[in-house]
Amino acid sequence: MANDISIERRLPAKRATSSVSGTVFGTRPRVILKRGSVYLAAALVLYFGVIGNLMHRIDTDLDFTPPTPVENGSHAVNMAEALILRETVDNRWTANDPIFFPTAFLDNMPNFQRGMMRAISRFTMELENQIGRLRGSSAIDRDLERATGLLQFPTDVWFFDFEQSLLPIQPAETQYASAARALRAFNTRVGLGTAVFETRADALALTVERMAGELGSRAALVDDHVSADGFIIDFVSDDIFYFNKGMSYASYLLLRELGEDFDELITRGGLRGVWTQALESLRMASQLQPLIVLNGAGANSIFANHLHLQGFYMKRAILQLDEIARVIRAQ
Repeated sequence: MANDISIERRLPAKRATSSVSGTVFGTRPRVILKRGSVYLAAALVLYFGVIGNLMHRIDTDLDFTPPTPVENGSHAVNMAEALILRETVDNRWTANDPIFFPTAFLDNMPNFQRGMMRAISRFTMELENQIGRLRGSSAIDRDLERATGLLQFPTDVWFFDFEQSLLPIQPAETQYASAARALRAFNTRVGLGTAVFETRADALALTVERMAGELGSRAALVDDHVSADGFIIDFVSDDIFYFNKGMSYASYLLLRELGEDFDELITRGGLRGVWTQALESLRMASQLQPLIVLNGAGANSIFANHLHLQGFYMKRAILQLDEIARVIRAQ
């Protein structure tokens, strides 16, 4: 009898243990899922938020100089080569980052780099068509032709472009680095006196006009966007702003060095003052650093319009560059 009672007393305890065990095992998948979701969210924030921002760099160093310039070569060509290599190698080209890269959701640096490459490409085209040809009518230099063609390559092409091929291809940064090597090959020959680098007045006037025209197309885009009366914060204003920032920055450095190449012509024509003013306008356009790019509604808004301010400096630079070209032609 005592044994029976003892067995009966143990039975509820077994049922209770079984119930607790079932509850523990039943909730374990939910706990794992919950913790896993938290860990995944933390990892994504770390990967895209922290690491991505650490890799996100907008380099507007006004004191930048080519680290290995070609002796006796063109100052402006040295600068073009150095800027390409800085953005494709040292700072890493981000405009073609795929969706799984840490910088995939950060578009300010890519737009800045695209703007820089647009300015360099425009300058290289004028180098090919004007400065690198005798009287602008001799045969096109083979290295300049190669550099100009490579700089037309789309900025967002990665190792795969399935619209073109299923096979891997050379990405944008590889094409641009090849363009830099072609520019250096040309400049090396300039330094040796075996390549043409014309310092004619008409070559400078045309180059300045074309670079101003490129800036003008971007300033017109600013006007169109500002006049559209969009929301104060949108997903387009910052794209335009940082593209223009990159173009203004690269144009500033290229024109600064071009002024060294054409120093005698600029000084003789009494253009040093307006040349310096044009550089200052580009400098101001390139150095604006708003925390958030705002698209305030005109002069009566309590909010800033950073695009409008940037466009003002760009238009001032355009007018000054056009003045330089006009004075050169009149001499």
